[in-house]
Amino acid sequence: MPAILPPPFPTTSEDKNAEESYRCEVDDRHLISGPNRRLKELSLLFKVVRDFFNGFRGLHFVGPCITVFGSARFKEDHPSYQLARQMGAAIAKLGFTVITGGGPGIMEAANRGAKDVNGRSVGCNIELPFEQSHNPYLDKWVTMKYFFVRKVLLLKYSYGFVMMPGGFGTMDEMFESLTLIQTGKIKNFPVVVMGTEFWAPMKPFLDHMVKCGTISPGDIDLMLFTDSIDEAIDYLTHRAVKQFGLRRHCIPVSNPLLGEKGLDR
Repeated sequence: MPAILPPPFPTTSEDKNAEESYRCEVDDRHLISGPNRRLKELSLLFKVVRDFFNGFRGLHFVGPCITVFGSARFKEDHPSYQLARQMGAAIAKLGFTVITGGGPGIMEAANRGAKDVNGRSVGCNIELPFEQSHNPYLDKWVTMKYFFVRKVLLLKYSYGFVMMPGGFGTMDEMFESLTLIQTGKIKNFPVVVMGTEFWAPMKPFLDHMVKCGTISPGDIDLMLFTDSIDEAIDYLTHRAVKQFGLRRHCIPVSNPLLGEKGLDR
């Protein structure tokens, strides 16, 4: 007997009210839920532009960044938290600003590591239905409504990514950045994948993709898999600092007359 599938759209007034209530909780749901009324679409467009404007204005003066991604669920006693803290300190010593999603877990650890060595620490937070507050180790932070705006900002101001153990969001950022590099949309900047034991199950699948012809053999070389802070920093030095000609304090100068404010350091 064939399965009876649910109707694709709300059919009763109660269903429609429940759907509208769900969409109104956060603007993202309106944005990606198909056509809206024209004025609603225009309103959403202005909110997206405002998100970008606030992000550009807030992050323009933070200096060249390395973004650290990873799980928000790890506590201070987790080995990955400790590794991310060491990585954040090493990145800051290299002269980069450490930028993260601004939340807890690995993000907090990397920002905390930067502060341990008096480095620059920045967060690009996201509004969620359940509140995600920024961690206490930030010199500056911005909060975005839209995930895709946040992803663009984390890419825009970064000269490399460090991927710590994480979940769907970390993998999303990893493969989006690799896709942009693979397709030539951005220059081949370093992607460091920390935690070889955690990421070990992914490597056979990448080999399988090469075997099936869905990626090229050289695409795997776009990532460095390592557990070594020293190896990661050496990779960032050659693939970010030297490739882009970065100076230790290559930071635009803010103009107070325009209401601009850089980091106080």
